[in-house]
Order: sequence, then structure tokens, then C-alpha cells
Amino acid sequence: MGWYLTYMIIYFIFMFSMGAYYFIKVKTYDDYLIGSWNMGFWSIVGTIVSTWCGAAVFIGWVGMGFTVGISGFFKFALPGIGFCLLLIILFATPLRRQKLYTLADLFGERFGGKAGVIPSVLSALIYSVPTLALQIVGMSTIFKIALGLDIKIGIALSFVLILGFTILGGLRATIITDAIQSVIVIVGIVILFISSVVYAGGFDQIASNTDPKYLSIVGPFGLGEVLLYALSVAPFYLVWQSTWQRIFASKSEKVAKSAGVTGFVIAGVLSVFPYTIGLIARQYVPLDMDPDLLFSYVTTQLLPPGIGGIVLVGLMAALMTGATSFILQGSSNLTRDLYQRLMKKDANQKQLMISSRLSVVIISSLGLIIAYMLTDIATAYQWALRLTATVLVFPFLAVMFWKRTTKVGVLTSMVLALIGTLAWPFLNLQINHTIFGFLISLISLIVVSLLTQHDDTEQIKAVYWDDLASAHIKDDTDSEEDAS
Repeated sequence: MGWYLTYMIIYFIFMFSMGAYYFIKVKTYDDYLIGSWNMGFWSIVGTIVSTWCGAAVFIGWVGMGFTVGISGFFKFALPGIGFCLLLIILFATPLRRQKLYTLADLFGERFGGKAGVIPSVLSALIYSVPTLALQIVGMSTIFKIALGLDIKIGIALSFVLILGFTILGGLRATIITDAIQSVIVIVGIVILFISSVVYAGGFDQIASNTDPKYLSIVGPFGLGEVLLYALSVAPFYLVWQSTWQRIFASKSEKVAKSAGVTGFVIAGVLSVFPYTIGLIARQYVPLDMDPDLLFSYVTTQLLPPGIGGIVLVGLMAALMTGATSFILQGSSNLTRDLYQRLMKKDANQKQLMISSRLSVVIISSLGLIIAYMLTDIATAYQWALRLTATVLVFPFLAVMFWKRTTKVGVLTSMVLALIGTLAWPFLNLQINHTIFGFLISLISLIVVSLLTQHDDTEQIKAVYWDDLASAHIKDDTDSEEDAS
């Protein structure tokens, strides 16, 4: 316990020192929530790695590897990484040129201010709050196993630490500390992976002692179910605002793309490890163990405290950075999309900063409430992804590619997809949950847009094609100037 406590004290002294430094340095709303569009390559790489490796990865995915084997990586992690890379490669340039703050900003600019309300509320409350709660619960399990704290006390302590750091430093402090924490995350997960392999007797021993279905890329599901699940959940990552914030925070389009690709490739490689650790753990832990407790249990059982403390601090770093990112995501939604757009369009920097920090408290407090109610981390995370994806993916793609999209069509699609996704468990339908929501979203979006006219508040454009055309015009102009 002494080693664990020492590492944790050193870690939080470092974090709050950075938070205090940026509390003094950060003066504007842009700096607090979007890093003033000025973050460098390694800062963006580090924050992507750290944010990806949160509670769902270290806790949920180790548990998933324990229950279904390596197929979990192909069913969930790999498709998610693929869609993140698609967002970076295909959309980073046109999105960054819009000078946006949030996903809802895109809808607000295209259809008028109030059109961003639904995606804003969805992003802040349906995704940010429960996902933040996952990080709080994850941190409380570390306090329980390493320090013996009661889970409820651990949740309260986690809330205080996360809220304190987020209020102090904002996104700039988060990104800078993420770059440092990503090293701890990588070292920690690699140490635990190697220790698991050695403890189980090496790869040959692991392979001979493991049921083949846990080593199969389709596991107990079958290829069809793996592909269906991947296609139903992974599109969420096209509208994952944490990645959008990193695109906007980058100091140039080149950094946004190069750092984004590098960060997610590293994150993809790291994602193999938690599934493998969970798979290996089947050989030496009780098979009826709660999968959510597996990561911390394996760490404390396999490693001496001097080394295990490093791994636990790596997990702590991942949870801390994930929590602050999700809080700031929700805060930007409340401040930019609700307060500034709808309530006080002429708000000055001081008012926006006060609103930002107040919204940080609101999102954090809601996360605390949900944390006390959570019983299943993996299921809660999947629900957050499912709702966000079914409501926002097709409207986002329509805004980017289809000029005929109307305000009524987009809003109808969002509302019906939300209702349909929530109602699915009660309908007894023989169709995948998320696919059902996607179909409602797509069909209603197309049909209603074709039957309605553009609203007076709309800027009638397809953002992707308009940006491409603008780039060609600029290139032609530059060429003419060079020639003359």
C-alpha cells in the first residue's frame, strides 16, 4: 500500500501543479476549451492516446477479453480505430477550416443557431455524462484495490480530484499533461502484458491451455455477428467530439492530420493488449470474477507494489485524462451551443470563462450522480455510443455531402432516431438495435428533406464539396499569382 500511495501522491501533485500553472496562464475562452487552435504534433498524439485508453479500454476491454477472448478487439476496438482514422483523413481539413468549437456548431452554422440544440444536449448529457461516470467508477476501483477505500468514498474522492484539475487547467492543461501521461499509459500496459505472458508460462503455454474459441477472431459470435456489431457501433467515432476537439486544437491542418493518424495508430496497437491480458487471465483467476475488477486485481496479484504502482498510475492517468476530456466536451456544448448561441450571443470573454467553469461543475456533478448508479461499465458505454451514433452520424454525413438536406429533415431524423433507439428494447424486433436506429435516421432524413424546402436560416451548402471547391479556387489563384 505504501508504494501505491506514494505514486498516487506524486502523480496528483504533478497534475495539480500543471493545473495551477494553466489556471494563471489561460485567459480566454478559446484557450480554455479549444487550446486556441495552437497545439503541436506530440501534444495531439499524446492526448489522443491517453483519451482513447480510458476506463472502457483498461477496465472494460480487459473484462471483454476475459469473457469473449481476442474477438473483442476485432468486434469493437479495431472498427473504432478505423472510423477515427476515416474522420481524420477525410474530414479533418474541411472541419478545421470552419473554425468550430463543437459538433453542434456544424449544425448551428448550416441550419441556424437552434439546430445545434439536439446534438449539443445529446453530446453533453447522453454521451459526456455517462462516459465521465465510467472514468469516476474506474478510478474508485483503483482506490479500493490499492488503498482499501470503500467504493462510495472512492467515487467521491475521484470526483473531487477530477473536477479540481479540470476547473483549473481546461483543455490546454489536459492536452499538455496527456502528452506526458501517454508515456505512463504505454509503459504501464506493456509491463502488465509482458508480466501476464510470463506468469502464464509463455505464448505456447497460453495457446495450449486456452479454449480455441477465445483465440479466434470471431470468438463465440460468428463472422456475421462480429461484422454487424462493428458496423453498428464503430460509426459513432465519426462524431466523437473528443477527436473533433483535437482537430480544432491543432495548430495547423497538417498537424491535425499527421498527429491524428499517428495517435490512433499507436492507440490501435495498444488496444490489443487489454484484450490479451483478459484472455490470459482466464488461466489463473476465478472464472466468476467481476470483469470490471479484473485489471486492478491482475495488477496487484502479478506485480510487486514498486512496479504495480507504475501500472496503476498509468491506469489512473488514462482515467484522469479521459474524465477531463469528457467534461470539457460537455462543457463546450453547454457554453458554446446553449449559453452563447441561444442565451447571450454578445457574451464577452469573462462571461464565457465563467460559463465554461460553471458548466464544468454541472457536467461533473451529473457524472457523479450517474457514477453512484452504474452497475455495468461495458453496457453503459455501449448505450452512450449507440444513442449518439444513431442520432448524429447520418445528419453529419448529410451536412458534409448533400446540399439538398433541409433543417426539418435533419431535426426530424434526429428526433425519430432517438425515439426509435430508445424504444427498440420494447418492440421485440428481429433486427440489430443500432441498425434499426440507423435505418430510421437515414430514411426519415432523405424522405423529409425531399418533401420540405430550405429554411430562411440555412446556409445552403455541402460543407465537404464547398471546401474542396474553395481549395481549388485558392490553388488556381495562387498559381496565377505565381505565374504573374
